[in-house]
Amino acid sequence: MMSVTLPSPDNDWLVSLDEPALHEALYERVEAAWRVALDVHPSLPRPAVWLDLRGKGAGQAHFSRGGLRFNPVLLRENRQAFMEDVVPHEMAHWLVFHLDGPPTRPHGHEWRTVMRQLYGLPPRTTHRFDVSRASPAPYRYRCGCDTEHHFSARRHARARRGTAYHCRYCRQRLRFVAQNACDNDVTQ
Repeated sequence: MMSVTLPSPDNDWLVSLDEPALHEALYERVEAAWRVALDVHPSLPRPAVWLDLRGKGAGQAHFSRGGLRFNPVLLRENRQAFMEDVVPHEMAHWLVFHLDGPPTRPHGHEWRTVMRQLYGLPPRTTHRFDVSRASPAPYRYRCGCDTEHHFSARRHARARRGTAYHCRYCRQRLRFVAQNACDNDVTQ
């Protein structure tokens, strides 16, 4: 497996793109990453591409749907890193799944090898994007060690219905404090 680095898109060009053009650039980047993967697996199916992922995840290889999902909010806010890291990351999952089948670990040896040797990238399993706009968590909770925890509306509703959440550090049950001012400043 030889290392084929995908050319880095020009940052000024990426910044200048409106939303539809940015989405088109993502589709083209997925196509380029897929063409690189064809060298290893000539019958690799072309993945469908959706921009429907929400929350904190930047991308997801969705095998049962037959394609790759991407988060449009994180794409808009992290254009360069998305094109350089997230697209090859998800294409590596797509390739490993079709080479080895479902029993492989998501970020196991095979995936790390594809990232290093095919795409020439360090095999990072997580991104460091600011997810505050992609995954708003306006509900504040505190614990025994006085750490502040932020909950999404869904997690807050579960807590209100009785689901207990605990701090991973002090193991104390989290208690509701307030809702952030940007979301109507409600405390219930």
